[in-house]
Amino acid sequence: MGGCTNCKGKSGCDHRKGAMMESVDHALETLYPTKTWGEPDDAASAGITREDLAALAEELATELRAATFVREGGDDEPCDYIYVLCMGRTPCVVQVRDHGVAAPAEWADADAPKMEGGGFTPTPGIEELYLRVVISQRARVAAVQQVAVDLVRADGGWLVRERPRAGVYDAPLLPRMQKLVAVLPAYELLHVDFGEIAHAPPGYEAGTWRELFGGAPSIANYLFYPQPTTMVSTSFVEGA
Repeated sequence: MGGCTNCKGKSGCDHRKGAMMESVDHALETLYPTKTWGEPDDAASAGITREDLAALAEELATELRAATFVREGGDDEPCDYIYVLCMGRTPCVVQVRDHGVAAPAEWADADAPKMEGGGFTPTPGIEELYLRVVISQRARVAAVQQVAVDLVRADGGWLVRERPRAGVYDAPLLPRMQKLVAVLPAYELLHVDFGEIAHAPPGYEAGTWRELFGGAPSIANYLFYPQPTTMVSTSFVEGA
C-alpha cells in the first residue's frame, strides 16, 4: 500500500510480513507439490464455505457502512470476490453487471465513445470506485485491491471497464481498508498484501501460464485467479 521505508513501525511491520510470507510459502508448498502453475493438488484445497462468504460480505457491509456484492469466481478462477462500493451509489455498475439489477434511468445519459485521433475513445460516463476482496478457494487467504469501474454507452447497451490496481493506494480508502482487514481473522482468513505477492515465487515453474499471458505467474496467480493482477477487463451490459 505504498512505501514505508521511513515508518517508525517498520520493524514490527516487517516481522508481521515475514510471518505472513511464511504462511504463504507453506500454502504454496502444500497446494503445488510439483511447483508448477496449473498443477494444484485439489485434495489439499481448503477455502471458506458459501455460507461464510455471504456472512463475510454482510458483516463488511455493516462494519464499513458500504454496499457489498459477492461475485463467485468463474470456472478458471479458484477464488471469489466481494466488491465494497466506496465511491458511487446504488444501483451500481457491479449490481447491474453481475446480479441482474435493472440499469438506472440516468445511465441513458452516460457519454458515448468520442471520435479522437481517427479512433473511438471511451470517455467514462459513470465512474465508481471499489475495494475488491479476493478470497482463495484453495487456501484460507484473502487480499484486497482498489478497483475502478467505468461505464460508457455503446450500441445496444453499455461497456463496463474494470481497472484493478496492485493494492490500495488512495488515502480516502485506507480507513475502510484497515477495518476490512480487521474483520478477516474472524473467518480464519489470512490477509496478504498484494505488494508482497506480485512477484513470481522462486523455484516454481510457469507451466501453461506463459502460453496464456507471457512471462511468469505471480504468487497471486497461484492462490487466486489466473489473469495478471492489474489486467483491465471490459464487458458488455445489454440495454433493456
